[in-house]
Amino acid sequence: MKYISILAFLFILANCEAQETKRLLRQELISDLSETPIYNRLTENVNGQIEWKGNYKYLDSIEIYRITYLSDGLKINGLMVKPKKQGKYPCVIYNRGGNREFGSLKMAHGAITLGQIAKEGYVVIASQYRGNGGSEGQEEFGGKDVNDITILPEVLKEIEVADTNRIGMYGWSRGGMMTYIALTKMDKIKAAVVGGAVSNSFSTIKDRPEMETGVLSELIPNYIDNKDAELEKRSAIKWADKFPKDVPILMLHGNSDWRVKPEQSLNLALEFEKYRIPYRLIMFEGGDHGISEHKDEVNEQVLKWFDKYVKNDEPLPNMAYHGR
Repeated sequence: MKYISILAFLFILANCEAQETKRLLRQELISDLSETPIYNRLTENVNGQIEWKGNYKYLDSIEIYRITYLSDGLKINGLMVKPKKQGKYPCVIYNRGGNREFGSLKMAHGAITLGQIAKEGYVVIASQYRGNGGSEGQEEFGGKDVNDITILPEVLKEIEVADTNRIGMYGWSRGGMMTYIALTKMDKIKAAVVGGAVSNSFSTIKDRPEMETGVLSELIPNYIDNKDAELEKRSAIKWADKFPKDVPILMLHGNSDWRVKPEQSLNLALEFEKYRIPYRLIMFEGGDHGISEHKDEVNEQVLKWFDKYVKNDEPLPNMAYHGR
């Protein structure tokens, strides 16, 4: 009887621990996109029937979810998109740009940005970051809110179809900065893609003073007292030697980008050269901040990178100087 009591106690204890470590609190399937603002953009009337436009027919093959998960004890909201077909799929963590509600995840992100990756056989997960989109806490524009993305591999473990041995990371603009920081804090990522990424916050406030007065000084704790230290934390160019050498990085930038000047990626690439970090840099002629002039090519390059290094687990590039 004594042993039965001990076993019962251990069973209860194990269940309590499992509940404590549960990260994913909510998965809400968006079953009817017709109720969302993006619907009219995705559909057309064909002989009296509403159908997906040709480019969006893949929406029948994916599922879009609103999610809530725990990060540092805070309830954080986001989106997740995955294939409808059962299987085990590699994953991509997508890091949004902007700050506060500017750039926050909308259904268009789920249907288009995340959906176009998910349709190729990926589970794609994205965070609003703390303080945004109804999430608890306060965002810090690259401070403790980075924890909201570094925890996502643990969240993905609770998604049955997610293969957490194969995870890529994709960030744009501020999300590129978040990606750079995250890569130095975690070892779960096999490959990364960044677009229009901030790599030098000192240059950012020089080029765009309004970013300091309207964003950084408002969001970063103790910014005025610790300005240089806080900017350095958010400037990958200052710590390129900290990047892992087994995570290939695809850098995309438009050379007509006024929000984040293309020199930020060019200069970081030179630092990657110095420290032999595996990377590929593609500069798009006349491309704006979102490289909207070359969107199809951008999507193609992103998928090729993830297919190569995440889905197919191909060998890393040989970064030692070699050849004839």
